[in-house]
Amino acid sequence: MGHSMSGVGVLDKAVTILAACVDGASLAELVERTKLPRATAHRLAQALEIHRMLVRDAQGRWRPGPRLGELANAAPDILLTAAEPILTALRDATGESAQLYLRRADERICVAAAERASGLRDTVPIGAVLPMTAGSAAQVLLAWEPPEAVMPLLPRCKFTGRTLAEVRRRGWAQSVAEREPGVASVSAPIRDRTGRVIASISVSGPIERLGRRPGDRHAMAVVRAGQRLSGL
Repeated sequence: MGHSMSGVGVLDKAVTILAACVDGASLAELVERTKLPRATAHRLAQALEIHRMLVRDAQGRWRPGPRLGELANAAPDILLTAAEPILTALRDATGESAQLYLRRADERICVAAAERASGLRDTVPIGAVLPMTAGSAAQVLLAWEPPEAVMPLLPRCKFTGRTLAEVRRRGWAQSVAEREPGVASVSAPIRDRTGRVIASISVSGPIERLGRRPGDRHAMAVVRAGQRLSGL
């Protein structure tokens, strides 16, 4: 399964089970992927379900459970630590407020920000919960998701599937008065070591400063900042 063994048998088997369920697994798939006896795989998967490390989806397949996310969220966040100076540098380079967003179900959360010191600014406080249906950061967080994860949201979105295809093609997103009147923004993806998009980095400000095509002005700076935070 590509991970190290500790020599503690039941723990190693449990971790093997968890790794096999990342993309969902039936009992038959668990047995095939882990090479564990059927009864052992079933018993351990059920035990991990009791501890909320695994959950069953609508098809009855096991998937990673909420407890894993809770434990991960309690750990020091490498991304947030690294983001602080990069957001500050992005703000200074563009003259606009910079933010970092993570997706949580059908919402996005601002988890870090560097605010413009003076003048007109688009203030998004840390902890602000914004919709996944509008804004360049939402476009970035959806653009690389599988179609089945995007299609249920699209009817409520202020952008289209064609917009998301364009974001994938050029590697960044822009929005003008999409989430809020008078506000423009530019966003780019932050990826993990496997290339999966895990966050969005953005600059935002008034349309009077950013113009109707804010990407022309700031896309390269935002993309570079996203690349610096990728693969941590």
